[in-house]
Parts: sequence; structure tokens; C-alpha cells
Amino acid sequence: MTPIPEPPKKRLGNVLVIGGCGFLGHHIVNLLLTSYTAKVSVLDLTTTRNRRPDPDGVAYYEGNITSLESLVPIFEKAKPDVVIHTASPNLMGASNDLYYKVNVEGTKCVIEACQKTGVKALVYTSSASVISDTIHDLVNADERWPVVPASAQAEYYSTTKAQAEALVLAANRSPTHPSLLTCSLRPAGIFGEGDVQVLPPIINVHTTSKTGFQLGANENLFDFTYVLNVAHAHLLAAFALVQTAKLATAPLDYERVDGESFFVTNDEPCYFWDFARAVWKAAGSDKGTEHVWVIGRDVGMAIGALLEWGMWVVGRTPKLTRRQVRYSCMTRYYDCGKAKRRLGYKPLVGLQDGIARSVRYFVDEKAREGEKKGQ
Repeated sequence: MTPIPEPPKKRLGNVLVIGGCGFLGHHIVNLLLTSYTAKVSVLDLTTTRNRRPDPDGVAYYEGNITSLESLVPIFEKAKPDVVIHTASPNLMGASNDLYYKVNVEGTKCVIEACQKTGVKALVYTSSASVISDTIHDLVNADERWPVVPASAQAEYYSTTKAQAEALVLAANRSPTHPSLLTCSLRPAGIFGEGDVQVLPPIINVHTTSKTGFQLGANENLFDFTYVLNVAHAHLLAAFALVQTAKLATAPLDYERVDGESFFVTNDEPCYFWDFARAVWKAAGSDKGTEHVWVIGRDVGMAIGALLEWGMWVVGRTPKLTRRQVRYSCMTRYYDCGKAKRRLGYKPLVGLQDGIARSVRYFVDEKAREGEKKGQ
């Protein structure tokens, strides 16, 4: 029987991944190399981590996106047709000044560099948090929901992501540079191999035997999205923009990708603590829920407030904050139907498989660290 030939890989031309040595960025690079035909370049502050082997042909450039003078020469060397801009400080731990400088001023510089060097397509990594005020639940929220204004936004990170997204979308087919097409993706709760925000603290709860506590009644659905699926959505968006650039007329409104934002999820919302327990089980836990002490939201908020005040007095960071309590107890899931219809998006990896792959990575990493210490 004659084997069925694989379909040809989609062509993306020259692709520059900004933040391509970071968590999401390096997964985008990996997927580009395996599933697309493209000449890949990476721009990051430092390029020593998450590098591809030299034979893969990825060009690495070190530069600062907040400096247009740094960006333009790199763009001129890489000659990108497509720019995928994933660079951002982490949600936790950075200063407001850094959030603004990188997310807003840096994105302004990226847009200007794209315009100066003839880039055809710019895909920006926004965040699903731009429509969350961290107070009200989000139930199957879609792109029709309004972005939370800065005055009502509790998370400055989300404010700057919303501002950057607005800049990117405003640059689409601008009067001065009509050939640049842009779009924005809003992933929700990204986790996966190399994750530094979602899985490490959850796994740490297991390794320190603290799985007996639960904040809230676990009745809140939440979206967690495996990183490979987020990378997949970015490349579908990039390909859609490249194809749109070839058209003589703009697509119909219900087909458009350029100038649009898209939520990206695993399309499998789950109860918040069910996700944590799935991670713990993958990490080796055999405990059920019979040992769990449930702390109600109001009690948790009170404890968080006391700990925040007490730790502020002594200049230390509390182990429980009101922000963590709100996050653990909120309903927050999204409708990614628009990405399905217009990008052809469908998750490549299911939630349980993504959890298994990710936890295996962290277990293996810990084993390797142990081997190094023993040498």
C-alpha cells in the first residue's frame, strides 16, 4: 500500500520571534522548525537559554526592545516578513516601571521598527487578563467583552498589556503604513515545559506536603492552556496575516484576522483545584480529597490581609495574599470560538496530556539537578 504523503508545510518566509528564548517564545521557535517552512530569527535580551542547536539554523540576536536604535539594525539583518512579539516581564514580581517600559514603550518601538523595515505581519502576545478586573467572574467570556479601563484594573501588568494591544491593533493598515497587518492573541493561564509561574508553585505544594489546604469551595471553572497550543495559535495567526497580505481586497468582517484580537484556551475549562490535583497526581500524589481542609473565601481574604500587614511591618513577603485568594476562587474561563472560526484553531494537546508532559519535564529537570549536585 502506497503511504499517503504528508501535506506540504506552510510557508511563512522570514520570521523573527521577539522573546524567542523565553517560555512561550522558545516553544514557538520549536514549532516553527518542525511544522513550517521558515527562516527563523530570535531577538531577546540574552540568548543563552532555550537555544536551538546550531545546525537548526536559527539566528540569535541580543537587543533591547525599548531602544529603537537597538531594534532597527537587527530588523535590517533579519529582514522579517513576520514578527511575533512575545516579550514581557512575568506577571508576578516585576515593578510597574518595568511593565510600562517593556510592554508599552517596548511595543511602540517594535511597531515602529516593523514599519521602518517593511514587515508584513505582526502578531502580539496579549493576555486574557485584559478583560478581568480580578473581582467579577468571567463566564465563557469572548472578544465582545470590554477591556477593563486602567482606572478599574487592579493589575498594572494587565493595564500595560491592554495598552500595548491597543497600540498593535491601531497599527493595522495605518494610513502611513498600510502594508503592515497586525493582530493580538489573548492566551489564558499558560502552563507547560519551562513554565515559571503556574506549575512550579503548584508542584512545590506537593513536594512540601501541603496539599491538605484548599481556598474556596472549588466551584469555580478556570482556563489553563498548554503552551504548545498557544504557540500553535500564534503561528496560525501569522500564516493568516501573510495570506491576507496577498489579497487584493480586505477580507469580509466575519473572516478578518488583521486588526483583531483572539482568546486562546485549551477549550477545556476545569475546576481550579481539580487542575492542581491533576498536577499533584502526575507528580506522584496518591491522596484524594478526604484530608483537605477547605478555607472559605472570606476567611482566606481575612487571613491574607493579616499576613500582608504583618509581613509589611517586618519587610517580608507573605506566603498568602488576598490576590492569591481571589485568583483561587474566581470563575474565569473564555470562549475561543473566534479563534476556531477565523484561524482554524484547535488545541493540539488535551489538558490532561499537557499536564502529564509538563510535570514529566519538571520531574526530569529536578533529577538532572540532583545528578549535577552529586557529581
